[in-house]
Amino acid sequence: MPHSRPGPDAGEGTNGGLAFDDSVNFSLVLVVGKSQINCVVVSKIVERAGLKAVSEMPDTAHQALNKLKPGVVILDGGADNRDCDAALLHIAERRRAFAGNVPCVILLSTRGATLESLSHGRTVDAVVAKPFTPESLQPVVDRLLRQARR
Repeated sequence: MPHSRPGPDAGEGTNGGLAFDDSVNFSLVLVVGKSQINCVVVSKIVERAGLKAVSEMPDTAHQALNKLKPGVVILDGGADNRDCDAALLHIAERRRAFAGNVPCVILLSTRGATLESLSHGRTVDAVVAKPFTPESLQPVVDRLLRQARR
């Protein structure tokens, strides 16, 4: 269910020699983290909501982001909320290229982080505290997808 968002050059923008198109797959969630267990748990929660999940390690997330164009990215921040900093830089780049807030970004945090306390606060749309449950994560995914589709 790809969705097209008009971008500055209708998909002809480039960044570092890579051409981006402006399609977004709102039925796809990219789950990024070093912990395979957390990625599996998050993927199961997302799949129960009827969405497709793809898991990636932080160092390969940028390739999946550019190839798959997910509507939502869920980042497992790890013990210090810094495990996915490199992925956040690529996400911020993608969001700037289309002057929008897609993909939507959720950070899973062990440190009780708030959007205001994060160095990447403008790129992260929501923080969900660990340990997370389907009841704490799924409503956030639903809310962000509703906002992004408007």
